[in-house]
Amino acid sequence: MACGVGANGPVKACAFSNDSSFFATGSCDCTVKIWKTKTGRCLHTLQGHSKSVETVCFNRNSRLLASAGWDHTAILWDTMTGFALKVLSGHKNVIKTCDFSNTGEYLATGSWDYTIRVWKVQKTTRRIILHGHTGNVSCVKFSTFGMLASGSWDKTVCVWNSKNGHLIFLLKEHTGRVMALSFSMDSILLVTAAEDETIRVWDCEDGKCKKILKCELESIFCCQFSRTETLLVGGASDHALTMTKAR
Repeated sequence: MACGVGANGPVKACAFSNDSSFFATGSCDCTVKIWKTKTGRCLHTLQGHSKSVETVCFNRNSRLLASAGWDHTAILWDTMTGFALKVLSGHKNVIKTCDFSNTGEYLATGSWDYTIRVWKVQKTTRRIILHGHTGNVSCVKFSTFGMLASGSWDKTVCVWNSKNGHLIFLLKEHTGRVMALSFSMDSILLVTAAEDETIRVWDCEDGKCKKILKCELESIFCCQFSRTETLLVGGASDHALTMTKAR
């Protein structure tokens, strides 16, 4: 694959489409670019943000792309044409994370204003504002069946009912800022990574921690289940990857 070149500032975010045919990047130069994975060719340069873009994500069929960042807005883009479809405004600080629901009906955005907003993609005037964190929201992720998890600098993880905004679980065992999280495909497990040198695996049926993976002396910034859900991977600040059995 050729290496795509084109951003005029540091690249802050990257996401693949569901079939990996495309990937998108967000940059400090206020642009979003959509690239062809096999060739590295830039298909679209999306201009609409007024400040650095911090997060990007595709919906399940890859027809929509969401981007958000320091201008406190999220933008929905048509990936085929490169046109901006909607601008979602309301957050009071930088939006650092976003994720589409499995059905594509909802988009969640997490902000340093301590809130998560759940937008109905086809009706952006309808949204739920989730209050519960007391620090910057660093990560959000939908489960396959519609639960929404959020992680924060307040060292907690909230698991929400995304349709009505009710809090299902408040997970408080981390002692450092929560930086990343991921659901298993069957939505039974949630994995979270934090700056307390641990990755924790939670049971989504009772909210209890099932396993703790320690990475001594290093902050952990990412975590992800394998497709088979038998392994989870975590990335740490020492440039290393850690793999362990998830179940």
